[in-house]
Amino acid sequence: MSTFRVLHSFLRRNLCIAVAAALIATGAHAQQDSSAAQYPARPVKIVVPFAAGGAPDLVARLIGQKLAERLGQSFVSENRTGAGGNLAMEYVAHAPADGYTLVLASDAPLAINPYVYPKLPFDPVKDFAPVGIVASIGFMLLACPSLPVSQVADLVALAKARPLSYASSGFGTNHHLAGEMLKQALGIDITHIPYKGFGQGVSDVVGCKVDIMFGAISSGLPHVRAGKLKPLAVTIPARHPNLPAVMTMTEAGFPGVAMDAWFGLAAPAGTPRAVIEKLSATLMMILRDKDLIERFAGAGIDVMAAGPEQFAARLQADLARFGVVAKSLKAKVE
Repeated sequence: MSTFRVLHSFLRRNLCIAVAAALIATGAHAQQDSSAAQYPARPVKIVVPFAAGGAPDLVARLIGQKLAERLGQSFVSENRTGAGGNLAMEYVAHAPADGYTLVLASDAPLAINPYVYPKLPFDPVKDFAPVGIVASIGFMLLACPSLPVSQVADLVALAKARPLSYASSGFGTNHHLAGEMLKQALGIDITHIPYKGFGQGVSDVVGCKVDIMFGAISSGLPHVRAGKLKPLAVTIPARHPNLPAVMTMTEAGFPGVAMDAWFGLAAPAGTPRAVIEKLSATLMMILRDKDLIERFAGAGIDVMAAGPEQFAARLQADLARFGVVAKSLKAKVE
C-alpha cells in the first residue's frame, strides 16, 4: 500500500472518529438541555443540616415555597441534623447528581468544619456544585437579663470579679468561634459551655445558668423583644435596622470580633450544568420578590443574591479566613 493510501486511510478513520465523538457530545448536550427544560419533573428535596424552627429552616422553607411557585413542583425541606452539619452534607454529597436533592449549605459545615473536625466525610469544594447564596445573617452578643452589664466593656470588669461563661450551639459552630474571638479580643477567660443547638443554649442564658452567648440576630430578636435577653453588640459592620440602638463590635472597640453566616443552595457535584443554571436563574428572580424580602427582614435575615461563581469565591475566601481563626484559637471538636 502506498504512503498516500495509508495516510488517506488514517485521516479518513480519524475523521470518522472525530465526527462520531462530536455527534455523541452534541447528543449529550441536547439530552442535558432537554432534561433541564423538563426539570423539575418531580418533587425536589432541600436538605437542611440544622434543626427545625431556626433561621436556616425558615430560609429553606421560604426559598422552597418560592421555587415551587416558579417551577411548578414541590420543593420539600428535610432536616438532617448531627455532627455540626456533616451528616447532611455527606448525605447530599453522595446523592444522585440529578438536581432532585439539594442542600441549604452554609459557611459552618463548608468553611469552618474542615478545621475543627479531624476528618470530614466530604470535600467542601469538590463534592458540591454551587447554585447560589440566598441569605446572610448577622450575629449579636446576648447577655443574661440579670447580668450587671450594659455594654461589652463591662464584661472585662465583671470577669475580674467572678468567672464568666458563654454558651454555644456546639463545638466548631459560628457561635463557638465568635466566643473564642471575644475572649481573645477582651483578654479575659470565659468558660465555654457547648450545647446541642441554639435553643438549648439560649434557654440557659435566659435562665441565667450561663452568662452570655452569641446568636444569630434572627434567632435572638424574639428574646430581645420579649425582654428575656440583653443585646450588647452586633458583629456586623453596621448597626442592624431591627436593633438601631445596639452598637457594633467595632463601635465598642473590638473590630476583630466579626461574624455573620450565609446560606445558599448547592447540589451534588456532577449535576448537569443546565439544571444548575436553571435553578440559579430562578433563585436570582425570587430573591427580588418583595414578599420574600419582607419576610426575611421581619426575621432579621438579609437577602444575599450571589450566583454559582460568587458562591464558589465566597467559599474559598471563608476557607482561608476561618482557617486562620480556627487554628489560632485552637478550636477543636472534643
